[in-house]
Amino acid sequence: MAYAFDFASVLEYREVLVDGTLKTLALTAIGTVCGLAVGILGAVSRAWKLAPFDRLFAVYVEVIRNTPFLVQLFFIFFGLPSLGVQINEWQAAILAVVVNLGAYTTEIIRAGIEATPKGQIEAAQSLAMSRVQIFRHVVLPPALLKVWPAICSQVVIVMLGTSVCSQIAAEELTFAANFIQSRNFRAFETYFVVTAIYFLLAIAVRQVLIQAGQRLIARRTK
Repeated sequence: MAYAFDFASVLEYREVLVDGTLKTLALTAIGTVCGLAVGILGAVSRAWKLAPFDRLFAVYVEVIRNTPFLVQLFFIFFGLPSLGVQINEWQAAILAVVVNLGAYTTEIIRAGIEATPKGQIEAAQSLAMSRVQIFRHVVLPPALLKVWPAICSQVVIVMLGTSVCSQIAAEELTFAANFIQSRNFRAFETYFVVTAIYFLLAIAVRQVLIQAGQRLIARRTK
């Protein structure tokens, strides 16, 4: 018997899909901003060997990069309350994304910092610039420009990885898909539509980040 496709039953829940999509984008945006901040701090600490933070970030990076994102999420959502830290599903999801992205961007940005020619730093020192000024104006912009494509790709990977946040009932896009499928029993159509949305989101987010890098970072390096 031929299968009869019924995408209309999925589109009936378009408001749920839109809400899930917006929450996925919000989770990605917050995670990206905070994760990059953590990554920059970690990269500076490791590249310039600022004790004891360099060792702390080294341990943090190794732990996060060698454990599954889902386990990290469960540890935050289920583990922290056991220690008396009350946290809801959205706070846990955001924290997990920030922690995960921060670890990966630490290593990515560190590679960019270590690729900065020593001559540029020595020239800045000869101009009596402080260490903070050297970092802000001489080291960080070119470093970010070098590794920005890698950062964009990592952000997209993390955005797609937020789908596991549905496991703790965070109402993002995959949660919306599970909800719709449990109501219309059209698994193929539901997950086909959600897969297409994720695909379009990945392309859109990557393009937005690339454009942002060209306008903000590249401009500061000129």
